[in-house]
Amino acid sequence: MSKRCATIEKHTPLAYSERSTGSVVLRRFDPSRDSYEQLTTMLHRAFARLGMMGLNCTCVDQDVAVTMRRAQSGDCFVMVSGGKIIGTMTLYASDSDSLCEHYHRHDVATIRQLAIDPSWQNRGIGKSMLAFAEHWAATRGYAELALDTPYPAAHLVAFYRGQGFRIVDAIRFTGKVYDSAILSKAPVVARTLAAWTHQIALPGARLVRFAA
Repeated sequence: MSKRCATIEKHTPLAYSERSTGSVVLRRFDPSRDSYEQLTTMLHRAFARLGMMGLNCTCVDQDVAVTMRRAQSGDCFVMVSGGKIIGTMTLYASDSDSLCEHYHRHDVATIRQLAIDPSWQNRGIGKSMLAFAEHWAATRGYAELALDTPYPAAHLVAFYRGQGFRIVDAIRFTGKVYDSAILSKAPVVARTLAAWTHQIALPGARLVRFAA
């Protein structure tokens, strides 16, 4: 979508842990134990539905090098269960090179490469990841948290609007055959995430543990 993003401030890394085999952990991508190949494969699975709709999203078929470049351009997080990556998102600072003018604003952070493995969708994981992203943006002083999704993917537009995002623009990114809806919202600091250790119960007695 864009060439690069502004450098994101570095924060002291914290230790991560899983409390039980039934937990779902959201943490930063760690090259020492996570695989870009596995991340790419998961992205392909997650975006397969959009590909079948004729939408040539980058994540539909991007290679490992592209996945790595995009993940390293921001703050990449992964949702992990049983040692496997089941979700991901990369949080970006303002992006002056994007075709989207909203992304140019210094007070706007963006979510990129957001995906959840199909077998884990509709379990509240996406909502948990967005809550984390909001807290990440709010605690860093951003006034808005934005993302884009294909306009023809009505189910995704509806999902994000249901989470409080509003459509602020529409744009056709270079090389795409569809228009993208640009959605944005004012991020809110979640009191329950202040210590980065809050757990949210999911169906099947699973917990999402936030660690960042």
